[in-house]
Order: sequence, then structure tokens, then C-alpha cells
Amino acid sequence: MAEPSSYRPQDIPPLPGVYRFFNGDDAVIYVGKALSLKSRLSSYFQGNLPERTNRMVHEAVGVDWTIVNTEVEALQLEFSWIKQFNPTYNVQFRDDKSYPYLAISLNDEFPKVFITRKQKRAGIKYFGPFTHAWALRNTFDVVLKVFPVRSCTDGNFQKARRSNRQCLLGDIGKCAAPCVNWISQEEHMKLAKRLTEFMDAGVGDIVPTLQKEMEIAAAAQEYERAAKIRDQIAAMERVRESSDATLPDNLYADVMAIHREGPHSAGSIFIIRGGSIKGSRSWLLDQKNALEGEDDISALFASVYGATSTATSGMDIPAEILISEMPADAAVLEAWLSDLRGAKVEIKVPHRGEKAEILATVARNARYALIQSVNKRSADSAVSGKALIEVQEALNLERLPLRIECFDISNISGTSVVASMVVFEDGVAKKSEYRRFIIDTATAWDDTRAIHQVLTRRLKRLADEREVDPAEVLEQGGMQKKFAYPPELIVVDGGAPQVAAAARALTEAGMKDIALCGLAKRLEEVWLPSQSDPLILPRTSEGLYLLQRIRDEAHRFAITFHRSRRSAVMLESLLDEIPQLGQVRRAALLKRFGSVAAIRRATIKDIAEVPGIGTKIAEVILSNLHVERTPAFDAKTGEILEGS
Repeated sequence: MAEPSSYRPQDIPPLPGVYRFFNGDDAVIYVGKALSLKSRLSSYFQGNLPERTNRMVHEAVGVDWTIVNTEVEALQLEFSWIKQFNPTYNVQFRDDKSYPYLAISLNDEFPKVFITRKQKRAGIKYFGPFTHAWALRNTFDVVLKVFPVRSCTDGNFQKARRSNRQCLLGDIGKCAAPCVNWISQEEHMKLAKRLTEFMDAGVGDIVPTLQKEMEIAAAAQEYERAAKIRDQIAAMERVRESSDATLPDNLYADVMAIHREGPHSAGSIFIIRGGSIKGSRSWLLDQKNALEGEDDISALFASVYGATSTATSGMDIPAEILISEMPADAAVLEAWLSDLRGAKVEIKVPHRGEKAEILATVARNARYALIQSVNKRSADSAVSGKALIEVQEALNLERLPLRIECFDISNISGTSVVASMVVFEDGVAKKSEYRRFIIDTATAWDDTRAIHQVLTRRLKRLADEREVDPAEVLEQGGMQKKFAYPPELIVVDGGAPQVAAAARALTEAGMKDIALCGLAKRLEEVWLPSQSDPLILPRTSEGLYLLQRIRDEAHRFAITFHRSRRSAVMLESLLDEIPQLGQVRRAALLKRFGSVAAIRRATIKDIAEVPGIGTKIAEVILSNLHVERTPAFDAKTGEILEGS
């Protein structure tokens, strides 16, 4: 590592420009832009730099810069250099997968249509990308019925020409079979061009043409051809109804959203033209070494539009770009995109209406792209192993925490208090060993006492099952009970008070050898027993992200159980108020009707048919359930509704 003072430049101009840091191998490790190169570059050679920035300036051995005239030129050059040099310390989105395209080889003597994921080549027209391969294949089938362009391989095409026998696609009407001269080379080329026009224009522009052709064929008494065109129009209409029904026809926009979760982020885009979704893509953010304060929204724009031309990026730039949050340099981005497009481009954040709903859908796509990526990473033993090692080192554990149990409490004002226990083994959730606990509120009416109670119960089960000889269990053909496996680490959702309560339970159970920590939500602080200050793990730490996932899973599991318990308690409390209705009759009513609302809708005769309930008690039940209680109100306006 070099000392930054050894390469600190002198006489830096106070002008706008783009700068690059180089390492000892003369590789570019960071690219940035600035309105004043002097001010920005000088800041890298000061004290108290953030962690990753400090690491970058010490890894670098030199820096250079290029002066530009405007912010737009700086932005364009920055994006170009990031794409060219792939710097280690820049925020970059990487494509989460290769998307399929529909392609037509127009330069061939006999053009063919096919599905591909490969890099684009000259002479081939591409449509897409498509989000789902199955959706593309459905489109592919419809296209071949309407425009039977050849879709066979070059080898099969030449084989059919030699044998003068068409393949199965010709027999079933999905190919015009130019290989056996069913149509001429010129006619086949026209068919391929019509397919290209159809994919470019969309369903709406081609249907009127087909309708005219159908009418001409019918007038000429070519009824078979007219019927075939009619079926083609119906197929296209079905495609349009299924894909475009919720989008306004005049919508031409790119809709982009970003979703962040812990140290990870993902971005997605819908390419909408004429109310039709022409393509969709997702990118995953690689910010392992990204410098602090980097704008990931601008980085997403670089990933989407940063190609050298719109032709190579496979998309045109619309006049309107909808985004989930405004980038820091929105005005500069608008100017840059307007220059690329040759016309004005606006970046907007919609807050209501159809556009906001579409944006919400794109945001969900970004979220699911991130979830899929995280699931793949969690299943990767190398990533899980690294996360466990980071947890072991951060918490100073004697052994790797191969089994981690996490506990969370859920309640509202001390009512229906429940707890959850989730288990992660080798960094992966083991849902078969999740457990739920109902807390006795007579002794535990707050989170700390509830944590103490649930851990005491769990550790007691561990102690009881440890007394069983494993050899005896195996001799009898059984398996050791799941609670008999001790965790290497217990995590509680909370800070110092919750950790202290859990530590007390471990001490009372004589199991101080089990490691313990708490994870507080507010600042994601890691609390350890007998320590007054928390640990702050790096935001990009795989170990922290593993603890967050475990904590969030315990919270989700507890909330789900609490909701079901609360609903049952509320339902039972209404029935408790009815005289002559004991536990057995309440259970019989709930078994028959399932809810109080269903009981209210039932007739006296229906209720009287429940075992143990006659006509008189049925009348009492209905009269009590229809007693006017708290008045109903409009949740939006707060207005009390009359007659409620």
C-alpha cells in the first residue's frame, strides 16, 4: 500500500472534470466526477476518511483527471470510463441474469426467427428482453401461427431442401416451408419483414391490415384463407388483452425502481411503449467495495443507458422516465439523456394514479430479484461459510456457530403475548425446527420477562432431552429429539435489556457455554452480555446480513403467530359475553361456523342445529351478537356511519 501523500497531486485546477485513481498494476480502481477538481481531489488526502475511502486512497498509487466543459460532459465521461474500466470501488449494477430475446436474421437468404440469450450480432433484429422465458415462448408460438417464418436450424433447412420434404412445422402450419418451395424466397422475405413490422408496431397497428385482408379473401370466396386470418386476429387480440389491459395506450415511458435490503440492492426497469410492456430487466448492486456516499440511483441510470449508443443498448430513450426516487443529479441526467435522445427527457417520481401503480409493480420486481439473489447466495456454501466466520470473529466465539437459534416476542399492550424460535444451520433456515410459544402473562407481561420465560422453557427442554442416552435412542430405531441439539449461538431481537434477561436464563439453566447476542433494529447494533457498548459491524458485512436475516425471519414468524392468536382471542371474547355459552358450546359454534360474522348471518334454525344448542339459546346468541356496540366509522374520513 502506498502512502497517499506520496502521490498527492499539486496545482489541481478548480474546474469541472472527471478523475481516476490507479493501483500499482496501473488498473483504474475508482472513477469520479466533480464541479471543482481541486476541491474534490483535495478531500481524498485529508484525515478521518471513511473506511472504504481510506482503503481506496491507500491502495492507489496515482491519480489523473480530464477537464470538461459542462456537468453533462463529466457525467457522460464518468459513465463511459466506469463501463470501460470496471473500477473496484465504484457502485455498479450487474445484470442478475441473461434475458431471452426474440431474434430475426434478416440478412439471411431465407430469414429465420429464433429465441436467443447470446450477445447481439450485426444483421439480426432483436426484440425484448423478455422477463420470463415462458412468456416469450407463448409469444413465439402465436407469432409462428400468424407469420409462419422458418424457425428451424440451418442444418435442418438444408436437409429439407435436399430431400424435398418439409418438416413437422410445415405440416402443422407453423412454417411456410420455403425449403420445398411452398412460397418463394421473395414471399418469405416479405413475411419476415411483416413479422418485424408487427413486433415493432405492436398488435394494434397490424390488426386493421389483417382485417382488410380477411374481408378481401371473403369477397373473393377464399373462405379457408379468410377463416385462417380471422383466427390469427383472435390470437393477437388475446395476447393484447392479457398483456396490455391495465396500461393506458398513450403511455411511452421507462419505469425504474430500486429496492434496498441491508447491504444489498436491486434495480428493475419496465420498457413501456404504446401501453405495451416491451421488455423488463433487473440488475443487482455490487457495492462490496463502493465508496461511502455513492449515488446508487445514478449508477442504475448508467447500467440502463450507459451504452455508447441507443442501438447497442437495445432500447430507445422515451420522453418520460418514471423512477421510485429522484437521483441527486437529476438535472444533469435529464440533460445527458436529452442529448442522447435528441429531444427533451423528463425524470419524474409519480405519487398517485396509474403510473404510481405501475411503479409499485416494478418495485416488486426489484424486490423479488433481490430475494432470488439472496436465496442463491444463502444456498452458496462459500458465502454462508464466510458469513459464519465473520460472526465468529466479530463475537469472539470459540467455535463456528453452525446452529443459531433466534427468539422474538410479539404482543400489543401485553395482550396475546407470543414468542417464536427460528433455527439456522450452516447459515440456512431449517424451518422444520421452528417453534412457537404462548407466553404466560401472569409472570411475563413485557418483552424482557417474556424473553426470560421462553429461553427458560427452551433450555429446560434441552436439559431434559440431554439426559436421554443417545445410544439407547439409536438402539430402539429412533432419532434424537430436535430440542436435544444445543445451539452454538442464541440471538434475541432487542438491545441490552433483552440480552440481560436472556443471559440470566442461561445462567439459571447452567448453560453459560452457549454464546448469546442481541440485534437491535434501530441502528442494527449487536449487543453482548456484560458489555455496556454495542458492536457496530460494517454495513457490507456478510455476517451482519446473516444476523439480520435470522432476526427478520424470527420477527416474521412471531408476527404471523400473534395475528392468528389475536384473532382467536377477539373472536372468543365476543362469545364469552353471551350468557349460557360455556367453553364446549363456544367450541361447537366455532367449529360449525368458523367466525362471529358467519354466526351473525346464520338463522336461528341453523344455530339451533349445533350440538348442545337449542332454539332458546340460539335466540339468546343472535340477540347478543346484534346488540349495538361501538359504532362503525369510515376508516378514510373518520366519519361515524349512521345505522351502524
